[in-house]
Order: sequence, then C-alpha cells, then structure tokens
Amino acid sequence: MVRLKQPLHVINERYGDPAWGLRRLHLLMEKQRNRGQDGAGIATVKFDMPPGEPFMRRLRTTKRNPVERIFDAACADLDQMNLKPLNADTEVELKARCEFLGEAYLGHLRYGTHSGRGVTNCHPLIRKDNTASRNLAIAGNFNMTNSIQLFEQLVEYGLNPVGDSDTQVILERLGYFLDLEHRQLRNSMGPGSFLGLEGRELAHAISQDLDLVRILQRASDGWDGGYLFGGILGNGDMFVCRDPAGIRPGFWIETDDAIAIASERPPLSTVFNLSPEDVHPIPPGHVVVVKRNGQITIDRFTEPLPERQCAFERIYFSRGNDPDIYEERKKLGCNLARRVLDLIDWKVGSAVFSFVPNTAETAYLGLVQEAQRLVRRKQIDQVWQHVQDGTAKREELESLQMDLVRSERVAHKDQKLRTFITHDDARRDLVMHIYDIVRDIVTPEDTLVMIDDSIVRGTTLRESIITILGRLNPKRIIIVSSAPPICYPDCYGIDMSHLNRFVAFQAAVALLEEAGESSLLDEIEADCAAQADRPPSQMTNHVARLYDRFSQQEIENKIAELVRPEDSPWEGRLDVVYQDLEGLKDAMPGYQGHWYFDGDYPTPGGLKVLNTAYLNWRRGVDARAY
Repeated sequence: MVRLKQPLHVINERYGDPAWGLRRLHLLMEKQRNRGQDGAGIATVKFDMPPGEPFMRRLRTTKRNPVERIFDAACADLDQMNLKPLNADTEVELKARCEFLGEAYLGHLRYGTHSGRGVTNCHPLIRKDNTASRNLAIAGNFNMTNSIQLFEQLVEYGLNPVGDSDTQVILERLGYFLDLEHRQLRNSMGPGSFLGLEGRELAHAISQDLDLVRILQRASDGWDGGYLFGGILGNGDMFVCRDPAGIRPGFWIETDDAIAIASERPPLSTVFNLSPEDVHPIPPGHVVVVKRNGQITIDRFTEPLPERQCAFERIYFSRGNDPDIYEERKKLGCNLARRVLDLIDWKVGSAVFSFVPNTAETAYLGLVQEAQRLVRRKQIDQVWQHVQDGTAKREELESLQMDLVRSERVAHKDQKLRTFITHDDARRDLVMHIYDIVRDIVTPEDTLVMIDDSIVRGTTLRESIITILGRLNPKRIIIVSSAPPICYPDCYGIDMSHLNRFVAFQAAVALLEEAGESSLLDEIEADCAAQADRPPSQMTNHVARLYDRFSQQEIENKIAELVRPEDSPWEGRLDVVYQDLEGLKDAMPGYQGHWYFDGDYPTPGGLKVLNTAYLNWRRGVDARAY
C-alpha cells in the first residue's frame, strides 16, 4: 500500500513524474513476487474528483507475468500523453485522463492455495456504492479458520452475501459495519440532530468522522485466523490491520512524501532508500489508519493473544535479504552441521556439500561454515594432542590441514522452465528437467550432502531431485532439511490443510502399520469424532499421539524410503535429516509460531482444523479442512 502525502503537482516537481507513487507500488510488488505468482491486482483512489468522474479504479489479471501486465496497462495512458505543466488546478484534469493515477494505491500478489485461480479470486476485492466513503477495496494475506461461521453471522444480520471465501466474508463484514458507522453518524449529525446537517455537507462531515478503528473492533469480533490485510475507502481513508497473535508479518514506513506498508521489511527499505531500522513492524492486534487529511494513528483493535509469529514464513516464504532472516537461515544450517558430520564420520574429504533449491543457499552457507569450524576445531585438538605426546610430525600436520569441507554448486535451476502445467504426467516430465547438474565434481566414492529449506510433501524429491542427483552416481546422498518435519496442518496463510499429503505423516502411519499398531489410528479417529461438535476452545490434539510413538530419526529413516523413486537406476544409500525443534528455536528465538511442527496452535480454530483434517483423511474426504 502506498499513500502519497503530497499533491501530485508537488510530487511531479520533486521527482519529474506524477506517477511516482504508482511506480513505488510497482517496485514493491516486483520485490515481493516471492509472495505470489498466480495473479496480481491493484486499486487506485483519486482525491477530490468532481461529481461524475471515477474516483476508485481496479485492475486484476491471472495471466502470465501478471505484475508486468498490470503496470503496463496502468501506465499506458500516462506514458502516451504529453503532460502539461502540473499545478493544483490541472492535476484533477490529469487524474481524469489517466485511469490509475491517484493518491492512494493498494496492490496484491495472489498465491492460490485452495480456491479457484480465476481473476475473480484476485485481490483487491471491491464493494461499490454511490457514496464515496461507502466504497471499500481490500486485499491481504490471510486465512480465517471459521469463515463458515462468519458467513452464517452475515446471514443472521439479514444480509444476502455472495460467495463464502474468507476474503469475501471479511469484505461483507467490514461493509456491514461501515454502513452501521454511517447510520450512527447520520443520526448524530443529520436532520433532527443538534447539528442538523444535510446533503453534501452531511456526507462530508460523516466522511471526516468515520472511525475505522471502531469499525475494525466491531467487525473483528469472532475472527479466528492469521491475517494482514488493508483497505482503502473511496473517500481516501486507508487502513492495514494485523492479527492479534502476530502470525502474519507487516511493516510500515513514513517519509516526507509517502506512507507505505508491505508484508516484508526489505522491499520498503530498498524502494524508499531507508535503513532497516526506519521500517517499523505493525504491532500484533493493531491497525494502522491514515485518514484522508493525512493523520496517521496506530491503535489496538482487538484483544491481544500470546505472540506467535510464523516461523515457516521466515524459513521458506520471505525474501532472504532481510538482515534478521538471513542470520536466522544461516543459523538453521549451522545447527545441522554436527549431526551431518557424525553421519559421514567426519570424512569431509569424501563428501560434497551443496544445496537445492536456490532459496536454501543461506542455510547451506551456515552449514558449510559451521562444518568447517568444527572440523578445524577437531584438527586443532588432534594437533595439540600430538604436541603434548611429543609425537607431532610435519607430514601428519600437513595431512590434517588438507582436510577441508568440499562445497560445490551441484544443481542449477533452469529459470526458463516453469512447472505451471497441471497435467500430472506432463508436470512430472517437466520437473525432471527443471535442474541442470554439474557432472564430474562428485565421484562414485563421494557422499553428496544436499540441504533444502524444507521437505513438506516429498513429491519433488521423489519425482525429480533424487533421480537427477542419482545421475552423478555418488556412493550416498544425504538430503538435509533446514526446517523440522511438517506434521500438522497450517491454516493461517501458508495453506497446508491435508494431513495425508505430508510425508512425515505418511511415514508415521507406515511405521505404525509395520509395528502392527494400526488400532491407534482407529482410537484417534474415535476421539476426534467425539469432540467434532465441541467449541474449538475445548478440543484436544489427539493426532499428537501418532507422532509421540516414534522418534524423529525413525520418521526420517522411513521418509528416506518413501521419497526414493522406484524407477531410479541409482542404487546408493539415501538418508534424510531434518532440523529438530530445539535447533529451530535456537535459530529463531523471537518466532514461537511453529504449530505445523509441534501441533501447538496459536488460536482455537487451529485445533478444529487439525481435528477435521484427520477425520477427512480417515473417511477418504479430499477436502480442505476449513
């Protein structure tokens, strides 16, 4: 979101471009492509437009290269016309001629996880009205665990909402309380009141006095989920709110020329040339409000919850050039080094360390650097022992110094290939060629250690990566995950709601069946069914009993069996190693949101989703758990 603090003619004087704000939005969206590539959308609000002229515009697409398409279209009329000298009088004429030129901008990149991929699913969503301050555009990153119940509340209010997606439900709910705010202000200021205002004067007074914090307080009653979303009213008021547990991230900045908000810190820092310290997090449970007059406030709109910022967001989803995220990812790799060295008996001379995919490079650096430090430490201990024993020989010392960690770039992703093909056979054929490998740097006597940022379903390993790496013919492959195994559904934005798609769950079930203890699955099902109609706050995590039965290493060993391709000619040994929960907590002490690893959900709705996901699996229902 970008909100200009200066009129367009002032912006044009300073930057030689009246669309400077629109282009800031473009840059922010380009630098957050990692957050969604399935579609994009923008909305613009124009201030002080005369009656009859559009004051809110929206543009969305789900075609390929959506960001480029959006902004090519948004800037087309501006780039093709000869601009007159701008002043306070002529800028209204310019805004009328340029569809998406305005003072307030809202943009969003779609990451389709469940609902359809048509353009109607792209944000921003808009609620229209012929009163400017009743128009509302919203966009955000969120999932509500109880959107069905929220939809039913709307019906109880007497509304006829269209669509039950959580975004549509939130839009309708905000619209309902926006209307309520209008009615209350009209009663307090309109005909028959002490002020007795009417017509345009009354509409202007209501627009000025709209209390967005109060609207959010009312609308958010009963919300259960993780969210960061923003809205712009047709009158120019704007807001961005963050969930009370701080699950989803959000940051804001203010300069002399603009207020801007984004999901990540680095894009704001880069686009506005600010140090990271000048980019501020939105506090959990708070809303940033910017009124049409430029007044900015940050207020609490909902009761606080224990802070549970999403760890997986930082491991996998966010850009790695945030200084804190960079160090956290390095630490994740560092914390795996000793276990990897133990697995290869510290024989680093016959092991090659590498990474896949590209986003795992930072964890790889931490792994290699710590492995080298530990090897050097062991060498020093050996040298010191020889010195104390009086047996130190030059040849031995030279051989110890040669024992260095071998790190190579073994796999390169072909950026020209995209696995967007939905037909399974075609996609499998494509992913087999998505990585190019460097041959002859791994010998048949070597162990190949490959670190990944996370292993969730294991399908990419099974369908492509193991086969591709097997062509190098190493003696052994060790796949290392910088994150712990995903054991439980996530329902707060990184949408993973099908238990049976997690390779860790598949491994635990297989181990249980091999142990002849499948009856435990029946017992868990019965207990889940017994509490299915209880309020989420009274539910228990029964699925944890499945994982409690086995150690992480037992699950890792079974995963190594499950991800091994049946048709691969490579016959070497395959191991899978995951980060443990303690290693995660050590690397990311400020981010205690790891319910997908340990089943400790930040809101009651999470347990209901888990309960439903398990019952869906047992009953053969291939549906989202919320």
